Amino acid sequence: MKKLILFSCLLTICFSLTAQPGKTAVKPAAKPATKPAVTAPQLKTLNDSASYAIGFSVASFYKQQGITNINTALVSRAINDIYGNKATLLTDGSANDIMNKVMVKMQEEKVKPTINACNTFLADNKKKPGVKTTASGLQYEVITEGTGIQPTAVDTFVCHYRGTLIDGTEVDASYNRGEPLTMAVRQVIPGWTEGLQLMHVGSKYKFYIPYNLGYGTFDNGAIPGGSALIFDVELLDVKKPK
Repeated sequence: MKKLILFSCLLTICFSLTAQPGKTAVKPAAKPATKPAVTAPQLKTLNDSASYAIGFSVASFYKQQGITNINTALVSRAINDIYGNKATLLTDGSANDIMNKVMVKMQEEKVKPTINACNTFLADNKKKPGVKTTASGLQYEVITEGTGIQPTAVDTFVCHYRGTLIDGTEVDASYNRGEPLTMAVRQVIPGWTEGLQLMHVGSKYKFYIPYNLGYGTFDNGAIPGGSALIFDVELLDVKKPK
């Protein structure tokens, strides 16, 4: 009898504890719902593989060039426009121009220290007596003024020259080859094309050429990208077109 009364009391106490106002019985935590596994698209056919390979190749190439931030939605639209024979947002020519600008801008960032050093040199150099600066930024100094004819853009020139970097490193010289350079005025770098037309046959000038009038931002042989160049030029002759 005592055991029965004790068991009844224990049940009463348990019931009163679980039924107190404001108390909520603790339920076991629900297990998170299992999400269905996401499977990658399968390359089921050769066409599937080729399609992925095209995207892989293009993306890898431009990533290696340093282009890491692109709008993939517009990339997809361009592909769909071309393959769907739809009107495109760019022409073939304008697309090439844009990519050239992007690559040049990226290269400028890479050679920025060289460009800055050369710009500082040119800014100081233009203050020197006898140095003249044209609207394009070409600087030149007359060493000897000749009395012969001046070349025009359609002419061919004959000259001796020596070219160096701003630190004096020689990059090219016709004197070393023992014969002058003969070339069309339009076929040389912009700084030369402009500078030659300032000269008379018999003149000796010194050209100070900024990178944008020289070889630009990309390396060219012994000339690092972004370099300003100094040329001693001796104009020997001018040949008129026949």
